[in-house]
Amino acid sequence: MSEKEGGSGGGSPQASAVTVSDVQELIRRKEEIEAQIKANYGVLESLKGVGMNEPLVDCEGYPRSDVDLYQVRTARHNIVCLQNDHKAVMKQVEEALHQLHARDKEKQPRDMAEAQEEARSRSLSQSEGLSPPQAFAKVNSISPGSPASVAGLQVDDEIVEFGSVNTQNFQSLQNIGTVVQHSEGKPLNVTVIRRGEKHRLRLVPTRWAGKGLLGYSICFGSFTRQCPLHVC
Repeated sequence: MSEKEGGSGGGSPQASAVTVSDVQELIRRKEEIEAQIKANYGVLESLKGVGMNEPLVDCEGYPRSDVDLYQVRTARHNIVCLQNDHKAVMKQVEEALHQLHARDKEKQPRDMAEAQEEARSRSLSQSEGLSPPQAFAKVNSISPGSPASVAGLQVDDEIVEFGSVNTQNFQSLQNIGTVVQHSEGKPLNVTVIRRGEKHRLRLVPTRWAGKGLLGYSICFGSFTRQCPLHVC
């Protein structure tokens, strides 16, 4: 490979999102360069093993007549250029792999969250297909201007899903409190039954002028015990 060839192939795939195919192409180029370096070393070895550093003049300072000097110089020049190309490609491979790993690391939590949401939706749909959804809590009061009010919750809404908490896994008020505390500033899917109709809301637990992160009270179990306002 000549310097011209090396320069024309030195573009990095970073201009756009790196794909596995990009990495495979870089590795193919790396292996091709390595093969060319090996071939040029073979040329030097065939010329009395002059290598990269053997002198090309005799003891009297005259050009050696026992080797093809043009071939030696050409092979040595090619090797230097190819080694530079190899170094550049290796850097591109390293950067591309880093981008792929970083993107996969970012993508895994998102994929997991989407899978969990899909599983919850499917579970809820299956439950609805068998019987009407059973509420585990009921909204007792809403504070004006609170996150609960902004999300559209209303008094007497019956809660059938609160984030990851649903009818199947709800055990106590602590379940809701744990979800709220770990979801500050993050949207939660809340499903309620309002006058016989199901409504899906997006509730974001946020610090506001009042107490807690939501600003509402609920009763749960048999709808006779009240969730204190400051808890939520």
